[in-house]
Amino acid sequence: MALDTDTTLNSLGFAKPPSETRVVVAMSGGVDSSVVAAQLADEGYDVVGVTLQLYDHGAALAKKGACCAGIDIHDARRVAEEMGFPHYVLDYENIFKDAVIDEFADSYLAGATPVPCIRCNERVKFKDLLETARDLEADCMATGHYIQRKMGATGPELHSAADAARDQSYFLFSTTPEQLAYLRFPLGHLPSKAATRELAARYGLAVADKPDSQDICFVPNGDYASVIEKLRPGAAEPGEIVHADGRVLGTHEGVIHYTIGQRRGLGIGGLSDPLYVVRLDVDTRRVVVGPKDMLATRQVPVREINWLGDAPLTSRAEWHVAVKVRSTRPPRDAIIRPLSDTTATVELLTPEEGVSPGQACVFYETEGSRILGGGWIWRG
Repeated sequence: MALDTDTTLNSLGFAKPPSETRVVVAMSGGVDSSVVAAQLADEGYDVVGVTLQLYDHGAALAKKGACCAGIDIHDARRVAEEMGFPHYVLDYENIFKDAVIDEFADSYLAGATPVPCIRCNERVKFKDLLETARDLEADCMATGHYIQRKMGATGPELHSAADAARDQSYFLFSTTPEQLAYLRFPLGHLPSKAATRELAARYGLAVADKPDSQDICFVPNGDYASVIEKLRPGAAEPGEIVHADGRVLGTHEGVIHYTIGQRRGLGIGGLSDPLYVVRLDVDTRRVVVGPKDMLATRQVPVREINWLGDAPLTSRAEWHVAVKVRSTRPPRDAIIRPLSDTTATVELLTPEEGVSPGQACVFYETEGSRILGGGWIWRG
């Protein structure tokens, strides 16, 4: 009897029918992950929806019309009911506090500008949730992130989303090759968010018009300082606003109210030239200000590097790449000079303003859309 040589891969890359392919979908309750779950269910996959309860779920449910965790869990559950697949809510509150919120507070107090969404992907979603997906015997885990996974010569590669305006690669640079082998990102190829909403409407999802969340989930109104004060009482101790030349220009109500590069709201009027926050000295409780040119940085020390290139990071003395030092900025030409497998000095060929410890520095191929990894900016 002749062997069946038909090894056609399904849309998730497995050589078996969708009905025999189990996929866990990380569902936040938003339109993106809802569309991923609905589309895969519509294609006949064995879908299991999982929503993480990350913070203050009890309070969220108690508030009528609250736009936080309770509503999101409800919305995710409703999509699962409409599309006919099982849905689970996992209580990750303690994990989230230990892995994300506490570090956010501590790094903010140390004068850094943290990006907790990256740590959440790295330490919660793509670690604990991914393990849960394996426990559920899923073949893979899918998310609603706007990023692409493409097969390359040595295995799966991470690539920017087709829609540059929605690209989330800055927040996913720490995805390891092992995680990438298991993850799927079905929205990364879409031309726009409008295309996602059209799919939501086609599947009849109630979340089709749900607005995007703008803030960090546990900082609902963007007021970092009040969250930090709640987590670390006494953090907002007053101090001096000092010019880089040593002059004391005024006082402040706490270093946590300031970020590197800030110009407005310094409370030091009457000066002929605009001044910017150039340094936060937490130990002396000083906010150091200076002219704009003091913000320009060329050498950026980077650590905790996750390298996604085909050859080892240390196999070359220099890598000519493009880097992003803020999520909202386009990649700029740079040179990575490795110091070890996980540390490097990055030289920006054009100096950037407002490079801040605590932000990520993400590496891209200069030609094409591939992400080569990234690391965390620190003081060096």
